[in-house]
Amino acid sequence: MFISETNVLAVGIRDKSSALQELPIRLLVMDTTVEALFCLREEKIHTVISRWELVDGPAGEFLKRIREAKPAIPTIAFVKPGNDKQEIAARGLGVSIVLSEDIDDDHFREAVCQLLGLEAITCIKENPRSEGAGLPEENAELSVRNNAVLISSPPSSWV
Repeated sequence: MFISETNVLAVGIRDKSSALQELPIRLLVMDTTVEALFCLREEKIHTVISRWELVDGPAGEFLKRIREAKPAIPTIAFVKPGNDKQEIAARGLGVSIVLSEDIDDDHFREAVCQLLGLEAITCIKENPRSEGAGLPEENAELSVRNNAVLISSPPSSWV
């Protein structure tokens, strides 16, 4: 079994974090800037995903602090839908990806996979054996959850 060494800090997106459950990452979910800053001191973080507006960090303050202190860390900012001012500010800050808060889970997961260089996870709604579909590669990660089969081909560095 593969154990990920990629630590992703998710701040203020508890409602979206379930979309990342099946990814081969260690997801650290925090609700506040204070919790997130403590986590950054205690853990080696490889990527940060955060809402632009946090309860204790308005106007992108948390992301600004991250970008100033650790500019090499890839970041994703969630902005309010249609809020051009937030999007422009986030892009000006140099975050890696800017997403609207109303993005669907599949596109969010795809953006995270792309940022982390992970193979995309394919979700098959019904069991492939019942439809005669092909089986996953020998080294593929396979997870069955709520009658969905999730298959991801591991990068060559996993095997």
